[in-house]
Amino acid sequence: MRFENTHTRRRLVSLTPLIDVVFILLVFFMLASSLTPWQAVELEAPATASAGTPLLGAWLVRIRADGLDLNAEPIAPAALSAQVATRAQHDPTQAILVQPAAGVSLQELVDLLDLLRQAGATQLTLLSQ
Repeated sequence: MRFENTHTRRRLVSLTPLIDVVFILLVFFMLASSLTPWQAVELEAPATASAGTPLLGAWLVRIRADGLDLNAEPIAPAALSAQVATRAQHDPTQAILVQPAAGVSLQELVDLLDLLRQAGATQLTLLSQ
């Protein structure tokens, strides 16, 4: 009497194709991604200000929901840019303090900082409210 083996041997699953797919995906995402920031705004850590820190001659630009003001006088963005450009030619170290009001969006603040930077301002300080 002959008994037949009804159990078939299971085939081993190879992990090589899976590892290949994982490495191909890894290479794809490494090549497709950009590791440099697209448009970054440079910010420096605020220094501690003491009571004797002089801010003589600094301009105060406030950005409000209804517009801008320079040293408590309303001003249009084009006029502000022209004044900053004129002042930057005479004194490149002119300090400009920027203070956003409550409710001003971050995009409006970044647009103002870009405007001042393009006008030639180099000494910008962001004030909190």
